[in-house]
Amino acid sequence: MSKPAFSVIIAVYNGANTIRRAIESVLSQTYPALELIVVDDGSTDTTAAEVARFGGHVRYVFQPNAGVSAARNAGAQLAAGEWLAFLDADDWYYPDRLRLHAEWIERDPALDFLTGDYDYVRSDGSLISRSMEKTEAGSMILRRAAGQCDVLMEEGEISLYIENHFGDTHTLSVPRKTFLELGGYPVGRSVCEDVNFLIRLCAQSKRIGVVCEPMAVYFIHSNSVTRSDPLRAQQLTVEALLPLKDILANAPALIKRGWQGRLRRARLNLAYVLLRQGRQGEAIRAVLPSFIASPGYTTLRDLLSVMRGAGK
Repeated sequence: MSKPAFSVIIAVYNGANTIRRAIESVLSQTYPALELIVVDDGSTDTTAAEVARFGGHVRYVFQPNAGVSAARNAGAQLAAGEWLAFLDADDWYYPDRLRLHAEWIERDPALDFLTGDYDYVRSDGSLISRSMEKTEAGSMILRRAAGQCDVLMEEGEISLYIENHFGDTHTLSVPRKTFLELGGYPVGRSVCEDVNFLIRLCAQSKRIGVVCEPMAVYFIHSNSVTRSDPLRAQQLTVEALLPLKDILANAPALIKRGWQGRLRRARLNLAYVLLRQGRQGEAIRAVLPSFIASPGYTTLRDLLSVMRGAGK
């Protein structure tokens, strides 16, 4: 089998202050990418000039502002590689990010997609935590791996992975053909677009590869949508998950369970934000649909927790 060819896609909007670091992290990979495509989603700062510093090493494409999903999808349409990898303009790859996946694909070409661990890093460069250790599925896989780098996700772990995933867009490697067949990321979504795509990807995957060591950095900053406007972020998260009900109508039960768990968590998080804003009635109404759709211990516990909070 020939070596897998990767097209790396960076979607950027007004990322002049960080895009150079992101690009350098791709160009310095120990396993070179076939190409690096930067899709500028209507930047009004000096992003274009920063990208131009790299000359022919980067394929630069400008489009009117249409959102991160549209930018990533545009890059995928242009890509020549059989495998796609993504990176946001304020994050960066570790040097072996592509090698770790490429070598595994060579050994096991039947992999449906691959993911991996990453580091959460503060603006001062200090490490907050790693992605896998923060989730139940990730912790289970780390224990099962017992120091092994490459681990296939087991069927019983997939629901937990969907419910609260580790890894993120920048540690995802997916065949271009699969990405295009799924329609890419949902256009018009600025929050949870990655989870929407990931759930649809899991629904048609059986062999999911996990690299149990950090492959990239997720940069935590205060002006992200999630941190600057948590209420809107949680509302958008719920909105991005709801349409999957019909899409997953014929999906395996474990996929549906994962989606239901993800939606339940999103509604509960929305309710907690509403409680902090003194909007008790809206908070109760946020979690009530989960209990109505699936009455049981977990959804009842969520409802009672919010009701107690509303009574304070």
